[in-house]
Amino acid sequence: MRPATASAPLEVSNDPWRTWGVTVKRLVDEAPNIFTIELAFNDPRVASEYRFEPGQFNMLYVPGVGESAISIAGQTSAKTLQHSIRAVGSVTRAIQRGGVGMQLGLRGPFGTSWPVATPSAPAAVHDLIIAAGGIGLAPLKAMIASVVHNRTQFDRVSVLIGARTPADLLYHLEYDQWRQAAIDVQLTVDRPDDGWTGQVGVVTLLLERLTLPHPTATRVFTCGPEVMMRYVAKSAESRGIPSQNIWVTLERHMNCAIGLCGHCQLGPEFICKDGPVLGFDRVRRWLSVYDL
Repeated sequence: MRPATASAPLEVSNDPWRTWGVTVKRLVDEAPNIFTIELAFNDPRVASEYRFEPGQFNMLYVPGVGESAISIAGQTSAKTLQHSIRAVGSVTRAIQRGGVGMQLGLRGPFGTSWPVATPSAPAAVHDLIIAAGGIGLAPLKAMIASVVHNRTQFDRVSVLIGARTPADLLYHLEYDQWRQAAIDVQLTVDRPDDGWTGQVGVVTLLLERLTLPHPTATRVFTCGPEVMMRYVAKSAESRGIPSQNIWVTLERHMNCAIGLCGHCQLGPEFICKDGPVLGFDRVRRWLSVYDL
């Protein structure tokens, strides 16, 4: 992050404990128990200097309740940050109850981001497969926006989205915009309703049906339940995509976001600083252990 031009630099990146004040400017219900908030920095200097990469996360703090790690889903033209949240704990439920106008604390951004290049295709135009399950689409949304903005860097781009029911599909208003950028968007659900006319089944079935003209120059980015990501990786490898071209993003309970508390440890990795985006070949061993 570049320093501010004012006499006192912000130095956000040098102090991971610094908490910035933000205000909830908008709240949108996405699916049952899932909502998206748009956050504006209270300090305009911070708003002008804040930068993030797709795949990173922030720590959102509710005074008197606690703090939670939430993936950054994107940024609006008004420079508000988007975070999509599942209301499952005291912090996330408090944010949902607080709604528009609520004051929060924000630390970040933290963690690794989705890679731009791969060892097998560091600079060449290549194919990209983005596979998401449920709220796993949230950490991928900013990456998809980046792909749309830099569409000429890729050849074929496929976004494969799975959900339990049609009502659980996120960001459905974005699909047409992605398709207008020559992105193949495919949807599937586990339990269709009476009005559903699309695919039924798991995301891996969509991957298995894709045409892959250049598998060794294809990248796979995936986020969702760990069992889903394991099977996406397995399916991708069976199609000839190298394991080093497969990337996952992992979730663990994070208290500090800088690898001190140990709550997010997975094998030798600390997800808050070594991840959350990690190469599948790096974490394959640990993901194979059920409920680790």
